[in-house]
Amino acid sequence: MAVVFEARIKMDDLMWYIELQDMTDGRLTNCKDLEEFSKKVQEFGDDYGGNIDEVKWLKDGDVPEQAMDEIRVKMAEHRTEIEEETGQKVTPIVEEDKV
Repeated sequence: MAVVFEARIKMDDLMWYIELQDMTDGRLTNCKDLEEFSKKVQEFGDDYGGNIDEVKWLKDGDVPEQAMDEIRVKMAEHRTEIEEETGQKVTPIVEEDKV
């Protein structure tokens, strides 16, 4: 069984958030920032022994480019921190949903 999470970037008024869903059991949570998102992915992943096959990234059509730029910068910073801590490269895969 593949463990797949879906991370959808959404807007609430003028703020972005990430809706995280475990596609195996249907759990759903909203994360207000990347720090909360990272913690929730780890919590969800712990139920599978930390083995996550994929995090599928999507975004709603109403998410402005400024929000996407902010998220990309924060994700790059977070990726650098992880690589420095673990000594391993992290390769992100990003897909957009044309909603």
